[in-house]
Amino acid sequence: MNDNFELMSARVVDAMQRFNIPGVALGVLADGEERVAGFGVTNVDHPLAVDADTLFQIGSTTKTFTATLAMHLVELGKLDLDIPIRAYLPVFRLRDENVAARVTLRHLFAHTGGWLGDYFDDLGDGDDALARYVAALIDLPQLTPLGETWSYNNAGFGVAGRVIESVTGKTYETALEEFVLDPLDLKMSFIFPKDVMTYRFAVGHNEIDGKPVVARPWSVARTSNCICGIAASVRDQLRYARFHSGTGANLLTRDSIAQMQTPRVPAALGEMMGVSWFIKDVNGTRLVRHGGATNGQLSAFLFAPARGFAITILTNGNRGGELHREIMKLALELYLGIKEAEPALIALSDAQLAEYAGRYTSALADTELVIENRELVMRVTPKGGFPAKDSPPGPTPPPARFAFTGADRILGLDGQSKDLQAEFLRNQDGTIAWLRFGGRIRARVV
Repeated sequence: MNDNFELMSARVVDAMQRFNIPGVALGVLADGEERVAGFGVTNVDHPLAVDADTLFQIGSTTKTFTATLAMHLVELGKLDLDIPIRAYLPVFRLRDENVAARVTLRHLFAHTGGWLGDYFDDLGDGDDALARYVAALIDLPQLTPLGETWSYNNAGFGVAGRVIESVTGKTYETALEEFVLDPLDLKMSFIFPKDVMTYRFAVGHNEIDGKPVVARPWSVARTSNCICGIAASVRDQLRYARFHSGTGANLLTRDSIAQMQTPRVPAALGEMMGVSWFIKDVNGTRLVRHGGATNGQLSAFLFAPARGFAITILTNGNRGGELHREIMKLALELYLGIKEAEPALIALSDAQLAEYAGRYTSALADTELVIENRELVMRVTPKGGFPAKDSPPGPTPPPARFAFTGADRILGLDGQSKDLQAEFLRNQDGTIAWLRFGGRIRARVV
């Protein structure tokens, strides 16, 4: 194992240089042994060495903590995943009244609510922030029918957090600490900046003109704490992985843990959703994963419960996803013997490509697909909106070529989009309705 970890560490250092990432924390659990390491610095302006106890924002891996808390409340008899949200929030409203009356926690944890999901707002630091956020969801458009189409939905987890507040009589943050963080002995996992700032912590960076520049603001709004608010160390992330692999604390029964990791809803690109977890079976091994992105920080978290394996990678650069893909691929091969075949590329004529060319829009970005030199080229224009609805756009990624690997599925060939996949979803009449990329459906603009 040591040789594997050292090989991965060397690759991390190399990737950091290629992707302009100032700092990385890496943790691996295999064969009952835990290895952790830090690389680089926390902040290019005020550098401290990253170590295994440095706090990074884990972003949307927080969603699995929210779902874990909800499952604990199910075991206590306070929640049911399959009854309408209005049983807990009688005043819950959406633009589509029929959806508001029928949506359940299971829909929320599977990202099948169907309304626009990338809504972020800073409504202050008061204990009523989440209630006000959920009340504002009535303004969001319903994009697809309830339960019909998978599309990543941040706002749904805001609703789940508010349900938790309602049934516990506590703020989300207090409930998380009392029911999850403390029982799991996660002493280096925090929500509020006032707690994070008393320890060594990483700040995000965006690559501008080929150099990493500190990303501001650091914190997410309180309304997003149940969506993407946790900052944690790699040691705590591995402890969390042990718990969800069934070898840690007894916060949940084995049956509840198994339910969370049971594939129930088709997600994107062949993955399935359990209760907040992305699930994929590869060569007979079940892989369970999540990850997250905040302003200039990206995290990756994966475990194979039957194999006693887990890995977490925390990065403080906006190109962290490229490093994650490279290191995850290497880790699966070294530790689990999993090496997925490279997809074969399919050449299409300009006439065939023309069906897919055009503009696609979503809340956070507009996407244009154009044909250049008999290839499909993607141009993404960020629109802003995170971590608050009036936040300015982040860096614009360079154009990237995409090639087809199957019916309505494409693969990135260049730079920041290399190895990213996307897929087209069609209407009943066969016309293209959506481009699903980065987990989000992007409507085709006619």
